[in-house]
Amino acid sequence: MQNTQKTPLSLGAIILLGTLTAIGPMSIDMYLPSFPSIQQSFNTEAGMVQWTLASFFIGLALGQLFYGPISDRFGRKPPLYFGMLLYAAASAGCMLAPNIETLIACRFLQALGGCTGMVICRAIVRDRCEPQAAAKIFSMLMLVMGLAPILAPLLGGWLAVHASWRVLFGILVVFGLVCVTGLHFGLTETVDRHKAAPLHLGNVLQGYGLLLRDRWFLGYTLCSGLASAGMFAYITGSPFVLINLHGIPAEHFGWVFGSNAFGLILASQLNTRFLKTNDIDTLLRRALWSPFLAGLLLLVTAWLHIDALYVLLPCLFFFVAAIGFIGPNASAAALKHHGSRAGLASALMGSLQFTLATLVGFLMGAWQDPSARPLATLMCVCGVCAWLVHRTLVMRNNISQS
Repeated sequence: MQNTQKTPLSLGAIILLGTLTAIGPMSIDMYLPSFPSIQQSFNTEAGMVQWTLASFFIGLALGQLFYGPISDRFGRKPPLYFGMLLYAAASAGCMLAPNIETLIACRFLQALGGCTGMVICRAIVRDRCEPQAAAKIFSMLMLVMGLAPILAPLLGGWLAVHASWRVLFGILVVFGLVCVTGLHFGLTETVDRHKAAPLHLGNVLQGYGLLLRDRWFLGYTLCSGLASAGMFAYITGSPFVLINLHGIPAEHFGWVFGSNAFGLILASQLNTRFLKTNDIDTLLRRALWSPFLAGLLLLVTAWLHIDALYVLLPCLFFFVAAIGFIGPNASAAALKHHGSRAGLASALMGSLQFTLATLVGFLMGAWQDPSARPLATLMCVCGVCAWLVHRTLVMRNNISQS
């Protein structure tokens, strides 16, 4: 019998869901310190190395559109099994890649597998929780997921100096297989496959169309996606800005990267506490000011050539930390009215967010400027647009409905 009741998620299930959701950060953050060594290993340009990140984002954006409706029809666990096995196999391909083109292709396949955890875990939380409780669970997931940006670059930085970038992809192979084992023993099904609607392309496209016409869903998804895209601009550009421009050693880069991840974790846990006395929209509205102001300050200082670390690092910290408030609250609010198609809604949300991240990653790779200007400009655009989207789509719609 399938467990379809809204029973609380156990601590073990939350840790497992957080681990599955952390596949994205694990697959990105661990190899960032190795960007220069990958470039040297394949004797290629920095832009080609950044395409290994952009191809991963493309895989995340496309894959979620398929897994969401499949999980609504056939249950949450079967596509998770398939995705984690594909992730492990593609990680092995990355480890053995003979050239940069093969690495880019395997990173795409790696994302097609790994995105199952990201999209389906959101749907599982929606299956089990009401909106306010879901926001708290998303914050708890971010605590588990937030450890990845702290530990992964530290390990990646050590490997960049003392081993090879290929070793870290071997670690991701093991990580994927561990997740498969955890799925078998630690997660119960939350969808009754016998009651699910048949899977037809027309129904899927119609469902996506309805979601895109929902101003609340679109507003919450875009403001979260734009803020996250700004964080991905930081992820893509920070290795070259901090290591090459400011001379931070690769083995120390993880500490800088990890401090910002700690800010994200702290914010997500404060969000859980603040949800006891504040509603989701209030916390989201206040949190969006942080990337808005930090992005503007980054833009001004970069274009005025004030590239001092004492200005750059605090701005990066407050921009990234705000995601700990924005992500959980926007996700819970966007999925609030779509319980019957939680997989579909979660898929479109994730796909739109990573499409934005892919666009930002492409622009970072195409903008060949040996300064902090590309990073600062893109983070500013994302932060300001996230603030504007929330004002125009969410707040105005709330006022018109009141």
